[in-house]
Amino acid sequence: MKYKGLLAMALAAPTFAFAAESSDPIVIPTHNWSSQIVMSHVVGDILENMGYTVSHIETDSNEVYEYLQKGEATVVVEVWEGVFGKLFDAALETGNIVDAGSHEATTREEWWYPAYVEDMCPGLPDWEALNACAMKFATEETGGKGMFLAGPEDWPQHHMERIKALDMNFQMVHAASAEALWSAIDEAKAEGRPVVLQNWTPNFVEAVHPGKFVEFPAYQAGCMEDASIGVNPDMAYDCGAPVDGYLKKAAWAGMQDKWPNAYAALEQMSFTNAQIAEMAKLVDVDGMTPEAAAESWLDANQTLWTPWVN
Repeated sequence: MKYKGLLAMALAAPTFAFAAESSDPIVIPTHNWSSQIVMSHVVGDILENMGYTVSHIETDSNEVYEYLQKGEATVVVEVWEGVFGKLFDAALETGNIVDAGSHEATTREEWWYPAYVEDMCPGLPDWEALNACAMKFATEETGGKGMFLAGPEDWPQHHMERIKALDMNFQMVHAASAEALWSAIDEAKAEGRPVVLQNWTPNFVEAVHPGKFVEFPAYQAGCMEDASIGVNPDMAYDCGAPVDGYLKKAAWAGMQDKWPNAYAALEQMSFTNAQIAEMAKLVDVDGMTPEAAAESWLDANQTLWTPWVN
């Protein structure tokens, strides 16, 4: 493997003795956004260099928690509070998965617009100002309503529920992929027209395209489940997403017993917003494959990750 020579030196301290407890593969799922795929390979490469067998499988980001519960997947490296919190909590309650700790990074998943749109829609980032400008975002596809471009259909999201709860003059349209979201920004900017779409942090976009998240009514615990909480007493989802959401790692509950040293290393692994944005940039801007991006990232951040395996 790529880092065996380097990692052998890192592990040479006399206080450390290690042997892989099982030759069975540690299975790390990948989804359909760049930072998650690259991080999955970063974590996998580290574990391989510790002597473990690692395999990667592509899974739906919703269904992956069922894979974890059955032991068909071992580690999920990015659990975003805003979109996956409910699925994660439900899986935890079964006792078949464990919370393997939080990254230093905090997350936000929200409607977003490029900075130039503020000149076209005064009052932004306030959501009511956006709604007043809805017709400026209209397309042939949405008719007399503004278009909100959401992520792919297999991403868990409740944008239409929010649109209805806040009585917004917008229609949701799904992008075919994460890449299609970023292309939409480039196209709208080139044509000088406004666009509002789903975005998140950490993400490479914040370093490439200046912009802001839309400010909806502040998130309150329960506002996405209980109609009585929030600005609309009759409907749930009448609030924005958490502003400083967690980004966690999840593991199959059997990992701790089957691969205890790997699990101990996983608990120590923690990435910042900037580090995760860089992982995505290597693919989405620099054009690397996820595997090459992981290798490049590991090479540039040796002092960060080598202590995790000591």
